[in-house]
Amino acid sequence: MTTLTEISISPAVNASVTDNLLTVELADGRKISVPTAWYPRLAHGTPKERRQWTISYSGQGLHWEALDEDISIEGLIAGRPSNENTAMIKKWMETRKNIYEIKRPKKSLAVAEQPVKYTTRKKK
Repeated sequence: MTTLTEISISPAVNASVTDNLLTVELADGRKISVPTAWYPRLAHGTPKERRQWTISYSGQGLHWEALDEDISIEGLIAGRPSNENTAMIKKWMETRKNIYEIKRPKKSLAVAEQPVKYTTRKKK
């Protein structure tokens, strides 16, 4: 015999993302934590991008505009990781590569090779 159980999905009220963990606080007091590895876009996002999330109007989802990531509260409760395949993630990462390249000015060899001058004090 199969029994269906209705799951109450409380709306999200807060979230935090670290390098390793996504934690969502629900209105009913529950906290749900899952590995960020479940969501490759979060895992590969910068700390600043991970902090820029919004809760949907209904409270049933989270959205990261800069990462083009949407995660449903229902999916978190059910323990469902991202279903994006490797090819999709690689394509997404390629588009980011050009945006986030760090360009640093090259140091002049003349500056880098200047000798350091040391002086010694004479004992009295």
